[in-house]
Amino acid sequence: MTDEQFPTPPEENLPETPPAVPPPRIQPKRVAVRMPTARPLVCYALLGVTVLIYLLQMGSQYWLGYDLPAQLGAKINSLIAAGEWWRFITPVFLHGSLLHIGFNMYALYVIGGEVERFYGHWQFLALYLVSGFSGVVASFALTDAASLGASTAVFGLLAAQGVFAYQNQRIFGPRARHAYRNIIYIALINFMIGLSPGIDNWGHFGGLVGGLLVAWFGGPIFDLKTIGEEHRLENRRESSDFTRSALAAVLLFTILAAGMILIRGGL
Repeated sequence: MTDEQFPTPPEENLPETPPAVPPPRIQPKRVAVRMPTARPLVCYALLGVTVLIYLLQMGSQYWLGYDLPAQLGAKINSLIAAGEWWRFITPVFLHGSLLHIGFNMYALYVIGGEVERFYGHWQFLALYLVSGFSGVVASFALTDAASLGASTAVFGLLAAQGVFAYQNQRIFGPRARHAYRNIIYIALINFMIGLSPGIDNWGHFGGLVGGLLVAWFGGPIFDLKTIGEEHRLENRRESSDFTRSALAAVLLFTILAAGMILIRGGL
């Protein structure tokens, strides 16, 4: 058998190959989602009450020569052990200087408004108070230094915001991941600042843990729901989930406080 050569047709007679058509690019569909729009009324109320109390502190120093509200409400371990248990929460509303209250109220304004927007008014208030209580208890248990300030509660809000961003990253995507990374950085920086003399880092740590517990087990986790043409966020958790987590955190830190009072001979 011999190979037979076939003449190649002239190039101009070859059929033209149609150019490859790139597949159409599928653009991600953007939808308008109805977000919670509640005004942070509780956050503003806490700001107002705390500033008013600080004005009373300043007035007391001017008229009486000493800070009467701080003497009545600051975290002083010996007085707590002697039965003045209201001091587990009153330090959250007291401050030692204009810079001190300015920093804490700015943090409350920036963080609190966003947290209240998604938690709602009463849950936000409970989160703030539980975080503040947890921070004061941790400070009572772990340091003898007297202390006051809203930073215990603010650290709880910071933890709650971080947990919210982490647990809702499926809805908010890269924005949420970026947010909780920033929150971790902010918390670490503040803990480093807290190593300075006179800063109660144990209170910060307790507030962070309290807020973290409440948020992790009871904070909102949203699903995207579509009703007709409207897209909205719907919390898959019930209010009872938040209530149980807040009560559990209060019980945990109450047991810690009671144990330390027994050790200090207060009961």
